[in-house]
Amino acid sequence: MYDICGTRSDGKVVNCPFGSPSVKPDDLLSAKIQSLCPTISGNICCTEAQFDTLRSQVQQAIPFLVGCPACLRNFLNLFCELTCSPNQSQFINVTDIAQLKKNSTVGGIDYYITDTFGQGLFDSCKEVKFGTMNSRAIEYVGSGATNFREWFAFIGRKAVLNMPGSPYAINFRSDADESVGMKPMNVTAYSCGDTSLGCSCGDCPSAPVCSSSAPTQPHKKGSCSVRIGSLKARCIEVSLAIVYIVLASLFLGWGLCIKRGSRNPSLKANPFANVTNGGRVQHVRSKKDETIGMQILEDSLHITSGVQLSPVQGYMAKKFRLYGTWVARNPVLVLCTSLGVVLFLGLGLIRFKVETRPEKLWVGHGSRAAEEKQFFDSHLAPFYRIEQLLLATKPQAAHEKPPTIVTEENIKLLFQIQQKVDGIRANYTGSLVSLTDICMKPLGEACATQSILQYYKMDPKNYDGYGGIDHAEYCFQHYSSDENCMSAFKGPLDPSTALGGFSGNNYSEASAFIITYPVNNVIDRESNETKRAVAWEKAFIQLVQDELLPMVQSKNLTLSYSSESSIEEELKRESTADAITILISYLVMFAYISLALGDTPRFTSFYISSKVLLGLSGVILVMLSVIASVGFFSAIGVKSTLIIMEVIPFLVLAVGVDNMCILVHAVKRQQMELPLEGRISNALAEVGPSITLASLSEVLAFAVGSFIPMPACRVFSMFAAMAILLDFLLQVTAFVALIAFDFLRAEDQRVDCFPCFKVSGSHADSDKGSDQRKSGLLTRYMKEVHAPILGIWGVKLVVIAVFAALSLASIALCTRIQPGLEQQIVLPRDSYLQGYFNNVTEYLRIGPPLYFVVKNYNYSTESRQTNQLCSINHCDSDSLLNEISKASLVPTTSYIAKPAASWLDDFLVWVSPEAFGCCRKFTNASYCPPDDQPPCCSLDDGSCTVNGFCKDCTTCFRHSDFQNDRPTTSQFKEKLPWFLAALPSADCAKGGHGAYTNSIELSGFENGVIQASSFRTYHTPLNKQVDFVNSMRAAREFSSRVSKSLGIEVFPYSVFYMFFEQYLDIWKTALISLSVAIVAVFVVCLVITCSIWSSGIIVLVLVMILVDLLGVMAILNIQLNAVSVVNLVMSVGIAVEFCVHITHAFLVSSGDRDQRTKEALGTMGASVFSGITITKLVGVIVLCFSRTEIFVVYYFQMYLALVLLGFLHGLVFLPVVLSMFGPPSRRVLVDGKEDNKSSASPAF
Repeated sequence: MYDICGTRSDGKVVNCPFGSPSVKPDDLLSAKIQSLCPTISGNICCTEAQFDTLRSQVQQAIPFLVGCPACLRNFLNLFCELTCSPNQSQFINVTDIAQLKKNSTVGGIDYYITDTFGQGLFDSCKEVKFGTMNSRAIEYVGSGATNFREWFAFIGRKAVLNMPGSPYAINFRSDADESVGMKPMNVTAYSCGDTSLGCSCGDCPSAPVCSSSAPTQPHKKGSCSVRIGSLKARCIEVSLAIVYIVLASLFLGWGLCIKRGSRNPSLKANPFANVTNGGRVQHVRSKKDETIGMQILEDSLHITSGVQLSPVQGYMAKKFRLYGTWVARNPVLVLCTSLGVVLFLGLGLIRFKVETRPEKLWVGHGSRAAEEKQFFDSHLAPFYRIEQLLLATKPQAAHEKPPTIVTEENIKLLFQIQQKVDGIRANYTGSLVSLTDICMKPLGEACATQSILQYYKMDPKNYDGYGGIDHAEYCFQHYSSDENCMSAFKGPLDPSTALGGFSGNNYSEASAFIITYPVNNVIDRESNETKRAVAWEKAFIQLVQDELLPMVQSKNLTLSYSSESSIEEELKRESTADAITILISYLVMFAYISLALGDTPRFTSFYISSKVLLGLSGVILVMLSVIASVGFFSAIGVKSTLIIMEVIPFLVLAVGVDNMCILVHAVKRQQMELPLEGRISNALAEVGPSITLASLSEVLAFAVGSFIPMPACRVFSMFAAMAILLDFLLQVTAFVALIAFDFLRAEDQRVDCFPCFKVSGSHADSDKGSDQRKSGLLTRYMKEVHAPILGIWGVKLVVIAVFAALSLASIALCTRIQPGLEQQIVLPRDSYLQGYFNNVTEYLRIGPPLYFVVKNYNYSTESRQTNQLCSINHCDSDSLLNEISKASLVPTTSYIAKPAASWLDDFLVWVSPEAFGCCRKFTNASYCPPDDQPPCCSLDDGSCTVNGFCKDCTTCFRHSDFQNDRPTTSQFKEKLPWFLAALPSADCAKGGHGAYTNSIELSGFENGVIQASSFRTYHTPLNKQVDFVNSMRAAREFSSRVSKSLGIEVFPYSVFYMFFEQYLDIWKTALISLSVAIVAVFVVCLVITCSIWSSGIIVLVLVMILVDLLGVMAILNIQLNAVSVVNLVMSVGIAVEFCVHITHAFLVSSGDRDQRTKEALGTMGASVFSGITITKLVGVIVLCFSRTEIFVVYYFQMYLALVLLGFLHGLVFLPVVLSMFGPPSRRVLVDGKEDNKSSASPAF
């Protein structure tokens, strides 16, 4: 083949089908040939025109391969030998002659090449990266070939008109017939590991220098397991089982020994003189007064003095007694003052605001991820807003694979949907906003919509012209190499971003279309740009719901959708989603309080003895405490959240009702002969210290939650702590005053709810004294059934063994709890985002973008940082980009799916002399664009050739201009803006405009330092919360290791990091918070009781309740996050109520431990069950009907488990522990006639 004999209509030249003797070129042509084809020296078999054609054709491939010199040399040799080799007649045979304008031209040839060269060429190029698209160059220059034969088949395909490729067919063969003088071409194929033409480790992992630096796999914590027969158990589970068996055996042995020893009659003693329980017995003589009423009151005072309280308890009891008397005498003053203070605090509601922005709710102040996001947004560019549609097919039957969505009907439906989306005109301040006004346009022309419609240039008219559905299926495999598959925004569209539900690369089996509309984003949320985008997003969602959903459903397809502002809008809607549920919770709680506070209903007197008005007043006080708390924080500028508005009222009600019941029952337990002020003062002295202890513990536990970094949970804890504190203060002020009013009403025979009406007649049956009131069914059960059963020695041993087993099993289960908070849980159940998130998990086959951001990159000649970052030839083997490439080889542990797109690699290639179609300049040193881009001039100004190409353009540099094959500081500084402004095209695919516009901060780069630059890759598909957490942890560990190794500051950034950072140390946060809360409770108990013994028992039971609650979380698959951590911390405060009242009643009772346990259960057991357990149970159960999953999972399930565990530990386990290991009694027996009375009513 010699010379050119014709030109096709698309401009491609065709060779002549005859040969010619080789000729010696002139010096200029020889130099030109040597620069491109160093293997051809001496004579040549081509004309200068042929060589120029060769040069212009290979220049399109050079930018893809120039980063690996060995690959580029082998690739060029393939075409140099074909075009100009003096021996081409030995390995080229013309097999077809075509007629072009009456001239004979080559129509097809056989090109004989050895398999050795073919394999060497492929091996040197197969791993070379094309950074711009995070893919391999072979995808573009070889259509994704997997071996050299497939690559040759692609290269040899005859190009149709106006398409890149060969103008004639080339049949690559290795079976040359040497008998007729044919001999396969077999020039040397250079290995990519060749030291003289060395490629980077990213482009040549098999190179010797790279094989020694295998990819570093992050340390993966292995889970130790033991196989017992067919059962596989974790080591921790086996260890705890062994520990339990040993401890249980020792405990049961000890129990049997104690039981055997107790049968010895000599060990039996008077229970009142049993020193083994540490009881103290003293004798005090009582005095008598003159009047009967004051006599009883004085007796009561002497009884109280018969209990040796701690100094703090004694002081509190004394003050509560005096305070109770004062309140009973001045109820109006107390009520008005307390209500006035609360209403004053409520005035802060005029500054009430609700925070709904996700980043302000779930990201803590000072968060590293938040700071990195701020750096990324301010120095580079905010991550674009995402509007997305997922169109999917339905399976024909259950457990069947859904059919493919790639059908002609569905593609035409997609065009109709796109037409409606393009027609959206949102109204913002009188102006209309369309998608083209706000969408991201990388090259400044068309929107970068990610949809398979891009294969038709987003134009339905092209569907039939391009070949219908066959064109789409063709583009799935050739999206990067065929011009007709390029998108409307001039870039290739990876089908994995526009299709879902396929396996491997079987795109035709996809069951979902994924349509993504990237929209420009700005930092300022209050800017007009953001508001215009939000206005369009609302119109977009409205269009989908009103028109697109019915259209899609009529085709038996599913459609899920989302916009950037969807989560925030749905969180706002959530505020009204559970209003009815919360209201019902209040009504049910109110009804129960009314029943619990009243006496046993009797038909003849229920309208007198009932406490409906008192219960209603208590509920109102709870509401006022919440209002005051919200008002106080609103006044100081703290925004509320939806969780506060919906959960805290219920929570404070459930906590506050306990104290109401205990206070009312304590007053009712007092002797009726006492005056009302005496009964109230005695009741407050009896239960005041214990409810103070419980309330303080709750407030402290909630306050500990305010140290959790997540704002939503921190603010929730602050509001709750204040609300519970105010509720406690209202209970001991306003509610005590209301108790006084209510008892006065009852004694005056006035009707409940209508106190103005007075009933005449005797109702003595409702006032027969405290003895009758205390003989209720629940109280009798506690004394006569529950306590005796727990007193059986065998039952005690079983209870201890069972609860210990539950705790150890829960410890083993704790390791199964996963960190995270599913987005679906936070949203209402009927939210359209529920289906969207489910479908994203099911269909998406590519993970979120991941950026490695480099701070203060020094590109000056004196610095080595360029080679420490890049991944082309002459770059360090352990450079950042090479390390990323290595990490992508182990995606299961690194969570990095692809090598990174590198602006630095592409820039170094762009300025290299080999990429002669890229960096070019005119003689006046101004930028000269590639020839296939719009003419740089008009034809009449003299600087253009006849075909519109720029003339007098030369490459920017020669190799001799560089230092160590790298641009100097001034060259780098001058050409980087050229590179970022250069449009990519066929002649130079490495142009940086669009692909890297936002990857580099040019501000201040003239001093030799680039303050911020990023290298983009992708995470692997992340389907579970734990995947997001682990991927973030792996990226940070990778960046930390590379930063330390290179001495360059590098950090990873992905848009979801800000919300998942909390989970990296969530266990540490949880354990520290719980430890602080438990220590706070212990200190409060110790200060008030001055008893390490009783405080230790309370803390022991609290820890067991918490551990069991963690076990329940593991069983119910409740994840560990800030919400559950706050719940756990609050559980410490709430669980105190199940322990503290029983423990204190035991502490001040007389007798041996069994008798004191029975008396404690009889006195406080009923109150704990009805006033604490049932009240919380009633309020919690209502939450199961909530429309928001977060309330069902984190408030209904967790609080229900807490209530049940608290009940079991407080009324079963704690009494058994006290009866076996309880602290000494502080009860003092009193001599005199009143001894029996005093023992019937334990004084505090």
